[in-house]
Amino acid sequence: MILQLFTLIGALGMFLYGMNFMSTGLQKASGDKLRGILTSMTSNPLKRVLTGLGITALVQSSSATTVLVVSFVNAGLLTLVQAVGIIMGANIGTTLTAWVTAVGFSVDISAFSVPLMILGFILTNSKKQQYKNIGEFIVGFALMFLGLSFMKSSAGTLLSNKDAMMVFFSRFTEFGFGSDLIFLLAGTILTIVLQASSATMAITMLLTTSGLIDFELACAMVLGENIGTTITANMAAAVGNTSAKRAALAHTLFNVFGVIWMLIVFRPFLKLVGIVMVAVGFDNPLTVDLTTPEAGPTLLYGISMLHTLFNITNTMILIWFAQTIVNIVTRLIKTPANTEEEAFRLRYIDAGLIAAPELATEQATKEIIHFAKISKNGLGYVRDAINETDPEKFEEIRGKLVKYEEISDRIEYEIATFLNAASSHELSGDTSSLIKAMYKIVGELESLGDSGEAISRIIARKNIHKRTFSEETIKKLNNMVDLVEKAYDAMIFNLEATSEDRLDNIQNAYNAEENLNVMRNNLRDEEIEKIDRNSDNYVTGVYFMDLINELERMGDFIINVSQDLLKYKLKVTKL
Repeated sequence: MILQLFTLIGALGMFLYGMNFMSTGLQKASGDKLRGILTSMTSNPLKRVLTGLGITALVQSSSATTVLVVSFVNAGLLTLVQAVGIIMGANIGTTLTAWVTAVGFSVDISAFSVPLMILGFILTNSKKQQYKNIGEFIVGFALMFLGLSFMKSSAGTLLSNKDAMMVFFSRFTEFGFGSDLIFLLAGTILTIVLQASSATMAITMLLTTSGLIDFELACAMVLGENIGTTITANMAAAVGNTSAKRAALAHTLFNVFGVIWMLIVFRPFLKLVGIVMVAVGFDNPLTVDLTTPEAGPTLLYGISMLHTLFNITNTMILIWFAQTIVNIVTRLIKTPANTEEEAFRLRYIDAGLIAAPELATEQATKEIIHFAKISKNGLGYVRDAINETDPEKFEEIRGKLVKYEEISDRIEYEIATFLNAASSHELSGDTSSLIKAMYKIVGELESLGDSGEAISRIIARKNIHKRTFSEETIKKLNNMVDLVEKAYDAMIFNLEATSEDRLDNIQNAYNAEENLNVMRNNLRDEEIEKIDRNSDNYVTGVYFMDLINELERMGDFIINVSQDLLKYKLKVTKL
């Protein structure tokens, strides 16, 4: 008995691992398609639903899709109305998993699983990355169906003497509509615990085909699964901004409202499912003779049909009320009175959960571009510090530069944490190369924050020793800052060009760096000649040269970013 129980649990684990492995292979094989689907998001409600359906069909997880949507809302890339439409589509897309599970239980294809794994293994050892990705998909597909087969056989052995379990379940099956509510709650709790609606669906099908619960109670569990699956998005939104929390709550409201109206018309809707099943050539799952061989497939496909019809109907009803749902969640989750704490938060990513690893770089790229723009804004305070002659006002500016340095440290850490989380997943070769380049780039951007703070320290020391710069010297420093700003512009241009796959060369960055080097050398030579003529200028001259050296050093960090982008592009081209 104990051995069979552990076998059942292990088989469930194999099923989930296979599904995850299959999903990973699909994501890597269709990464570009996923990005294409994302770009198709428009104001058209139908296209939003189709977008959610398409992404979920590819990643094989509605939770992954909703987490992705939450992160995009958090980033401001999607409006709440758009998010609601995509979530509706995700609920329809996830019904595919139920059909796959039903096929796995009703048709024994485990005999083909081992040959498929051999084929998958051969493909995973291919030199071509696309073949490797397809191989992973095949191995995951085989493991999933092998897990289902083990679940079915182990459950059959475990239930060879099922009298005790029948007695246990009978305690909860004799309360009419109350029993429906009990099993709805059970489906909700089980999905929350397992963090996988597909696992709960498989367990529900096992209980039904084993005769422990009838078709009606199985359908009630399916409704509970629709509520339980929303917990993942809410967990992802817990560390997000107000918009992210609203998107997650919208997902919950959508599913809860659907379950409420479904409970009102539960039994008539079950009759509709029966009519549809008969229409497509199956027996009615409500009246099927459980002693016949056809009973098992009928119940399995009946559960899948209920899941599909419910989600399609719920979407058809609520798609016209997307704005109303948005209004409700906006009222329930108020905008914070003080939004200063969110001013320098990550905009595009959340290091807590990775929805689709192959899409993680899409978010990280946008975040890095945003980081670069924040860093450029800090250059404005560098210019203010150079031009400020009032010591008290300078100290205020210096405090801002110190804050920017702290912000840079934090953003670097959070992006690196996100990239590390993405790297823990199986990734395609070009995605892995991109992540390595991103690690280097965020390090360079963080160093720019250090340089800004270092410049403030140089000026502070100058002020302590009561040294002042002439108007001519300040003008020269401003000219140097102008060139650093142009270098920033070239870097940001190259970052955006890379994200859009249109980076051809980085000559703009080389030109900006060369101009900085030339000006630094000229200004340094001029200052040395000035000191030679008048040694009294030595101390002031040292501060001046320290500043132009640090500004040129900023140019070095900036050119390094473009060089990292070019190295990545050349490496990917060779893959």
